[in-house]
Amino acid sequence: MSHTILIADDDPHIRQLLAFALSKAGLATREAEDGEAALASIAAQAPDLVVLDINMPRMNGLDVCRRIRAQGDLPILFLSSRDDEIDRVLGIELGGDDYVVKPFSPREVTARVQAILRRARVPAATVEPGGVITHGRLAVDLEGWSAQWAGADVALTVTEFGILRALAGAPTRVFTRDAIIDRLHGPGFAITDRTIDSHVRNLRGKFAAVGGSDVVETKPGVGYRLGACAGAPA
Repeated sequence: MSHTILIADDDPHIRQLLAFALSKAGLATREAEDGEAALASIAAQAPDLVVLDINMPRMNGLDVCRRIRAQGDLPILFLSSRDDEIDRVLGIELGGDDYVVKPFSPREVTARVQAILRRARVPAATVEPGGVITHGRLAVDLEGWSAQWAGADVALTVTEFGILRALAGAPTRVFTRDAIIDRLHGPGFAITDRTIDSHVRNLRGKFAAVGGSDVVETKPGVGYRLGACAGAPA
């Protein structure tokens, strides 16, 4: 069965362009010219994903996202202008799954839509008895402060484990560096973004050494998210 994508943008040319590109990829599409129309379309029949422009009349994409997230976890791909980085970050923090900056390639939007739909099919992380989070081949023991990859222990520093615990606890969420700092040390703690990047690099290196090359996913300009944790293909 084909997935249905709702395209919400006040520019009819963009809607038509994306509808054509997505239909070529075998995806069904619906269109909405503003935020209120998008919410009405979702209420009438929920799509599988929403491509949502941030800057729209009557109700902008961020407000639409808030309304959607108050009701469920419908995947959202934001479209944003090059000069509204703050809005992009806010959109991710509100629960957006990804974003594309205008002007964009329709092929890039299609690829990102398909990637989000694939992630949506991956079983969510589960918390087993004893406080162990499992996701793919990754296991994080919250009480024992330890991590395993495919049953093998991976030695982590306290900070590395704290980052992994935050990501694994909300596997679909993209964490900004500030959000990671808040999780590790509490609000207002003075630490640089480069320090977080260094810890993430070390975390990746330790898992990559045992075959876990997809534990942490980078969202450029925003932050980090838990990866698929499926391991390198054979």
